[in-house]
Amino acid sequence: MEVMITVAIIGILSAIAVPSYNSYVTDSRRNEAKNSLLELGQFMERYYTANSSYVGAVLPFNFVPKDGGTVYYNVSIVASTDDSYELALIPTGPMDGDLCGNYTLRQTGEHSPTSTECW
Repeated sequence: MEVMITVAIIGILSAIAVPSYNSYVTDSRRNEAKNSLLELGQFMERYYTANSSYVGAVLPFNFVPKDGGTVYYNVSIVASTDDSYELALIPTGPMDGDLCGNYTLRQTGEHSPTSTECW
């Protein structure tokens, strides 16, 4: 009887803890990806300062996390012209199918989606 009560308590705690943990991991991955995209935005601005154009820029890394491990976002230059660019985070791996979808950043600092619920 005591074992069954212990198993029930562990089951209840697991039912609460696992979804909370998964939510925390997802949020931390999004935050890391967003910070990486902002870092790449700074890279693009330095490139523009040196070359007077965004065209021809090659990103120093194309995935998040940038230092290795399981990739959960790909980063790409969606568009670049002499005076504008758009970078995008595209979910992959464990984040594939994420309800928040892609995240983009433009040279003006404008980003989308602007929802604070996800990003």
